[in-house]
Amino acid sequence: MYEAVHAYPNGETTVARHAETAARYGYDGIVVRTRDALNAAFSSDAEGANKSKSPARDSTVLAEEYDIDVVDAAEIDVDNAQSASGAVGNYRSKRSVVCLIGGTDDLNRFAVEDPRIDVLSRPLSGSGGFNHVLAKAARNNAVHVEFDFGPLLRSSGGKRVRALSELRKLREIVTYYNTPHVVSANPQSHLDLRAPRELVAAGETVGFDPDWIRD
Repeated sequence: MYEAVHAYPNGETTVARHAETAARYGYDGIVVRTRDALNAAFSSDAEGANKSKSPARDSTVLAEEYDIDVVDAAEIDVDNAQSASGAVGNYRSKRSVVCLIGGTDDLNRFAVEDPRIDVLSRPLSGSGGFNHVLAKAARNNAVHVEFDFGPLLRSSGGKRVRALSELRKLREIVTYYNTPHVVSANPQSHLDLRAPRELVAAGETVGFDPDWIRD
C-alpha cells in the first residue's frame, strides 16, 4: 500500500520524516503531494528540517535508506477549471502523479473529464457534489476519486458524522460504476499517518470493505 502525504513546505513534516514513519508502519511507498516546485519538498530548508529533526534528502537516497518507494506528485489547488487546465499542462510532463483538488461542480467535472489527471482529490470538500455522470467520466478517463479519511480519523461530533455520510454516498456511486479510487488519511504531518491495518480497521468499523480499502 501507498499513502499520499503533504510534505514541507505544504505540510508540517519533511519528506524524510514521512518516509521514515511510513516505512516503519509497513507501507510500500509514499506519494509526496506538493503545490510548489518539487525541489522545495526535498530541499534542505532549515525550518523544514528542524520541524522533523531530520535533514531533507533526495528521493532516491530516501528510497534506498528506508527501503520505501518515494513518488513525486503535484496536487493542484486552483479556483476554476481554466486555471486548472494551465496547471495540469505545466505539471503533467514533470510529475509521476498529478492530482487536482476538487470540491466545486466546475472543478470536479473538469478533473474527471481530463485523462491527464490521475486523482481527483477531496471531491466533496466544498459546495460541489459527485454524481453518476462524473463517476462514469472518471472511469472512462481512468481518473481515480479520492476518499479522504482525514475527517473520519481526526474529527468528532457533527463534522465526523457529516464526513461519514458523504463518504458512504460517494462509495455507493463509485462502487456501482466501478470507478477507480484511492483512500488516504490525508496526512499533513507524520503524526497523522496511520498504519495500513489501522486505516483498514477504521474504514471497516464504519462499513467499508477491507479489500476495497486495500485496493
